[in-house]
Amino acid sequence: MNQTIRVGTGLSVQDERDIGALLIAYATGIDQRDWPLFHSLFTFDCEADYGSFGKWHGASAITEYMKHVHASLGPTLHRITNITIRSVEGSVHARSYVDAMLKPMNEGGPMHRGVGYYDDQVTRTANGWQIARRRFHALHLE
Repeated sequence: MNQTIRVGTGLSVQDERDIGALLIAYATGIDQRDWPLFHSLFTFDCEADYGSFGKWHGASAITEYMKHVHASLGPTLHRITNITIRSVEGSVHARSYVDAMLKPMNEGGPMHRGVGYYDDQVTRTANGWQIARRRFHALHLE
């Protein structure tokens, strides 16, 4: 049986690098509590669905939520890996794995961990590539 395996996205190598950097910058923004950076990663009218954690419309709404939630935490480590990018009917989609560790503010408190993946629709804007739609799929939460 012959199978055709299509490799490549139809995007430039630079676009693929920029999209990968966008997804990794998400983790950097949260872990460094760089909320202007975090805000800049999303379109002004983005839609973000994090399942049981909530849904937000707009870069400001998701930024304010993350800022509020992370204010009560100590150090966090969000690792973004296994990035795949594809172009579908004029839209650019990316999937990336996330493994997040969230340390409590005070010693002895519970350590939290979330493992899953993001499905994103990204778009090129005047500010570069940004996340227009995001859905978080949790595989393991503790």
